Amino acid sequence: MNYGLYLSASGVLTNLYRQDVFANNLANVETVGFKPDLAAVRQRDPETIEDALDFDVSNELLEKLGGGVLAGPQRIDFQPGAIEITGNPHDVALTDRNSFFAIQYVDANTGETGVRLSRDGRFTRHADGTLVQPNGHAVLDPNDRPIVIDDSAPFTISDSGEVIQNGEAVARVQVANVADTSVLHKEGENLFGFGQNDPREIIETPRLETRALETSAADPIRTLMRLTSASKAAMGNARMIQYQDLLMDRAINTLGRVA
Repeated sequence: MNYGLYLSASGVLTNLYRQDVFANNLANVETVGFKPDLAAVRQRDPETIEDALDFDVSNELLEKLGGGVLAGPQRIDFQPGAIEITGNPHDVALTDRNSFFAIQYVDANTGETGVRLSRDGRFTRHADGTLVQPNGHAVLDPNDRPIVIDDSAPFTISDSGEVIQNGEAVARVQVANVADTSVLHKEGENLFGFGQNDPREIIETPRLETRALETSAADPIRTLMRLTSASKAAMGNARMIQYQDLLMDRAINTLGRVA
């Protein structure tokens, strides 16, 4: 086989994956509380090592070339975004890196309810009085119950997460700490899910920035540069495939021609 052809193909596939990740990050530079993904790349072992083959079939030159590259585990960068003052009394921003709002999620297919986490603090009162996010999911209190607000008067949210109406606290937004954020995964709609083990530790006295929102943590300039770099790398490996194809053509039709 043409070993160089396989190495170049692995480079194309891996960098197309990186390109997709960075393109998604770039598309969310205006998404409130968005956390960018990190596209990891790892070196692939040579075939004799990866498949535990006998060293009698090894080739010293090919072993030095390695086995190309593979996409590594994708991670989420939970570094907080900048705080932007909005002046909206219903907007709140989290200031701690590992803190999240608890949101009630209803599965559209099964109707089952569960808890999801979010950094998006754009809260509004639904027609039925439920405090919701822009996607319509209910905001939970420390007892995992949806917060319902009387529509008889305006409300505000304090820097400790209390929902204030008529000068009194009528509810409190649940803010939970997740010590190990690696257990979280994205589930769309700017929500984070977790496995069977609930990682939440409810914060009794959270620190919130009121009338403000956390902006996206995806830096547009750096993300665009990474996207451009991944695109160039994919194109460079694609050109190497063309060169390998040309070399095989010359080897077969020119060097291999019988005089």
